[in-house]
Amino acid sequence: MATNADVKNQLANKANNKPAASPATTIAAYLKKMGPEIEKALPKHMDADRLGRIALTTIRTTPKLLECNVPSLMGAVMQAAQLGLEPGLIGHCYIIPYGKEATFIIGYKGMIDLARRSGQIQNIYAHAVYENDEFEYELGLEPKLIHKPATGERGKMLYVYAVAHFKDGGYQFEVMDMQEIEKRRGRSKASKNGPWVTDFEEMAKKTVIRHMWKYLPISVEIQQQAVQDEVIRKDVTAEPEFIEMEPIEEEKPHVLEQGEIDFE
Repeated sequence: MATNADVKNQLANKANNKPAASPATTIAAYLKKMGPEIEKALPKHMDADRLGRIALTTIRTTPKLLECNVPSLMGAVMQAAQLGLEPGLIGHCYIIPYGKEATFIIGYKGMIDLARRSGQIQNIYAHAVYENDEFEYELGLEPKLIHKPATGERGKMLYVYAVAHFKDGGYQFEVMDMQEIEKRRGRSKASKNGPWVTDFEEMAKKTVIRHMWKYLPISVEIQQQAVQDEVIRKDVTAEPEFIEMEPIEEEKPHVLEQGEIDFE
């Protein structure tokens, strides 16, 4: 007949042989723990639970992100929360693996969204120009930009330009050729993976808007937020200070007391 000591030993052995939690499970636990901090960082129109689900889906569907260290992943999620941008397919922002670190990258639509929050911009957009398009621009005292996209086969991409119309009636535009786009792409940590590979045109548009950023009537706060682009961050608080992440405590095995029945 098994004694109480035997039962305790069996439970201890069972706990020791318990398979380790999967990376996705561990990340999900950290996201749940981060919930209150995400809630504090998010703008009022966004929901912390929704952002957590989107972030977890993004991480799960990118196997290399599951190999990244947890602090950098949580830091990237917090960056998205602070900027009020959703990672994933809509193109607001991306979480890209760079070795064992997760890098936060603002997308084209994210840059547009941040610019519009200034309240001083009536409209802002960017377009790619292909070799069969009709395109003309000039600078000087009377700047001019004309773009008539070709129908059918448009050829290879030659330029990307961005235009911002201000509420006071003014405007600003910037044009970049592909050599300049590729030069700036080369500076990115994620130049060979992520949206630079899957959504090149969108990233090229974002690059021109980012270059135009300093000429736009945007608040210092939003200017500083955009600095978080392509940054690896390892803190998980709403405040931009580094903290060590506490480990998630594993549930301890219950040890049977004398006379207690194990229903498992």
